[in-house]
Amino acid sequence: MRNGDDLEGFDGEASSTSMISGASSPYQPTTEPVSQRRGLGGLRCDLDYLRGTFGRIKLAEVVLALIAFICIETIMECSPCEGLYFFEFVSCSVLVVTGVLLLMFSLNLHTRIPQINWNLTDLVNTGLSTFFFFIASVVLAALNHKTGAEIAAVIFGFLAMAMYAVNTYLAIKKWRMNSRQQSSQQTSDYICAWTESREVDHRPEIQHLDA
Repeated sequence: MRNGDDLEGFDGEASSTSMISGASSPYQPTTEPVSQRRGLGGLRCDLDYLRGTFGRIKLAEVVLALIAFICIETIMECSPCEGLYFFEFVSCSVLVVTGVLLLMFSLNLHTRIPQINWNLTDLVNTGLSTFFFFIASVVLAALNHKTGAEIAAVIFGFLAMAMYAVNTYLAIKKWRMNSRQQSSQQTSDYICAWTESREVDHRPEIQHLDA
């Protein structure tokens, strides 16, 4: 039989051994938040947005701008080239900006940056894209050499302009609707606060109890 000292020593060795094995074990419990361990797993594709009106229009804008850019890139000779270069710059710039906005909205990344008014940002982008695509398409139509690539670029440029114009119109309607809802909500809150203050003024017993 082991005496008390032997048992105490054995328990000490066991406890120290378990501490060492626990420290070196790869299965230690962790207190790291689940959201941090997931990393980019929190991103999800917003299918409701892509299936909605604005999502479909945004996809159409990207496709039309891409086709217009590809058409203008296939032209190897030009004289003068100012109209071609301007159309190339507009189609490329609009494609990049609209593609970024589509990515932000479809993955709900815009909700992580609430400091930016994304509805107003999209409205400004669509308005400027409509204007610049119209100017670039008109200039290219006036200076082209009737080649197939130039005619195709002009056609898709006007189609993209029309799609951006529709998007601008819908974005303005949405912005006005949101503004009206916010103003009506503020008015409702003000009326409720005013009504409560009037009730308190006409019930001095409540003021006495509060005091």
